[in-house]
Amino acid sequence: MTHSITLELPETVYKKLVEKASKNGKRVEEFAVDQLSNGDSGVVDDPFEKFIGSLHTDVPDWADNHDKYIGEQLMREMRGENE
Repeated sequence: MTHSITLELPETVYKKLVEKASKNGKRVEEFAVDQLSNGDSGVVDDPFEKFIGSLHTDVPDWADNHDKYIGEQLMREMRGENE
């Protein structure tokens, strides 16, 4: 059995949803259902996303774990380990 729902999304959220659906070769409705089924909205406003693929680094998992690396660096700075 399936059910229909209607959602009102802010323009910025909708545009990101459309972009991600397009990148995955899916219709926006299909992509939204997939993301909701996985418990992941997939529409996170990540300010570093625009840099993924444009930076050359020795860290192979930078794109997936940049938040972790930034947090680790902030902790070192807060502890005074980088002075």
